[in-house]
Amino acid sequence: MEAWARRTFEPLLVPVVAAVARSGVSPNALTVLGAALNGVAGMLVGLGLPFWGGLLMVVLAMPLDALDGGVARLRGLQTRFGAFLDSTLDRLAEGALLGGVAVWFAQRGEVLGVAGAVAALIGSFMVSYTRARAEGLGLACKVGLFSRFGRFLLLAAGLLGSAITAHSLAIMVWLMTLLTAYTTLERIAHVWRVTRDPNA
Repeated sequence: MEAWARRTFEPLLVPVVAAVARSGVSPNALTVLGAALNGVAGMLVGLGLPFWGGLLMVVLAMPLDALDGGVARLRGLQTRFGAFLDSTLDRLAEGALLGGVAVWFAQRGEVLGVAGAVAALIGSFMVSYTRARAEGLGLACKVGLFSRFGRFLLLAAGLLGSAITAHSLAIMVWLMTLLTAYTTLERIAHVWRVTRDPNA
């Protein structure tokens, strides 16, 4: 899904990336600002405003997150720290958003909803961790159905859909739980298959 998104949307972002690069803004600054906006979005969700939190995420935070890598490449500012910072703050952003959803359910006394949000958060982190751990062992691990882009699309749908029905949040967290669990198992199976080869 992430590869499809890159092929589809990157050409549309080229002029925006070029304009931002000309402005002289640091790619790391874009990364930090995007994460901060996702943090604010999570707070809005926790305060009982999931639609507005979702709107902030979709309109400002996600576009910034999509720009930082392109700006770094265009300006020749790609660094290992920048990649590390980007990945780290991506996890923080997901934590803030799903944490906000958990608080939203808790305020309504919906224990199953809180459990779903926590399970979705664990699943989201596991998808990222399995890839990071595999790559730390020198193994490629980009396989799997439900990448980060898919998770943010589902988050956006659940949060924005709350303007129509509050059930959208429950559907979102349990669907994310199932899809992240499946993707985690896909990656575990992939690493198992690869490491069965003694030359891997």
